[in-house]
Amino acid sequence: MTTSRPTRIAFVVFCTLVLLYLILPILIIAPMSFSSARFLTFPPPSLSLRWYQEYVGNAAWMQATRVTLTVAFLTVAIATPLGVAAAYAISQSSWRIMRVIHMTLLLPLVVPIIITAVGIFFVYAKVGLVASMTGLVLANVMLGLPYVIISVVAGLQSFDPAQEMVARSLGMNRLRSFFAVTLPQIKASVVAGGIFAFISAMDETIVALFISGGQYQPLTKRMFTALRDEIDPTIAAISTLMTAASFLLVLIATTRRKT
Repeated sequence: MTTSRPTRIAFVVFCTLVLLYLILPILIIAPMSFSSARFLTFPPPSLSLRWYQEYVGNAAWMQATRVTLTVAFLTVAIATPLGVAAAYAISQSSWRIMRVIHMTLLLPLVVPIIITAVGIFFVYAKVGLVASMTGLVLANVMLGLPYVIISVVAGLQSFDPAQEMVARSLGMNRLRSFFAVTLPQIKASVVAGGIFAFISAMDETIVALFISGGQYQPLTKRMFTALRDEIDPTIAAISTLMTAASFLLVLIATTRRKT
C-alpha cells in the first residue's frame, strides 16, 4: 500500500516544522554570542568576539572548563571498559538474571534525573563525596554507562560469535580471543558509546547542582549560578561552544557506527 503524494508532503512539512522548533534556540543563542552589546539582545546590534574573549580570559570559567573536561575524560576512561564488559556478559549469557542486570544498568535513563540527583546527594553526604572530583566522576560514570552498554550490545548483535569460538578452538583463551577477534569488529560501537558518555558528562547539569561545589564546579553549574546573578552574554558564547562540540562528537559517533 503506497501513501498518497499529499500525505507525504504533509509528513515532510510536519517533520521540518518539528526540526525547526528543536533547533530554534540554537539559531537564537549562536548569533547572540557574537553580539557586542552588554546584555543579551536579538538580533545583535553588531558582531564581536568580545564574549568569547571574556570566557577565555576569565579564570573562574577556565577552572570550570578544566573540571568539566577532566570529569568527561575520566568518565569515558572508566565507563567504556565497564560498559563493554557488561555488554559482552549480557550478550553472551543465557541466564535470566542477566536480563535483570541489563535493566538495572539502564535505570539511569529511565529514572527522572532529579530523583537520581537527590539519591546521589544523600549517599555522598554520608560518605563525604560532596564537592569532590571523585564524586563527580563516579556519578557521571553511572549516568554514562547505559550509553556504552546500549551501543556495544547493538554492535555485538551484528557480530558473528562463531568467529570468536574459532579463535578459542585454536588455543586462545576467552580474554585474548575477545581482544583479537571481537573487539576490532565492534570498535565503532565502543567508540560511539564512549563519545555519548563524554557528551553526557559534559552536559550534565542537575546532578552537578546537587553534588558539586568549591573548586570542583563544572561549566554547567557555574553557568546556572551566573544566570541567577546576571544574564551575561558570556553564557551564550559558552553555550554555543558546548553545542558545537556536542554536535561534532555526535557526527563522529554517527560516522563511526556506519563504518
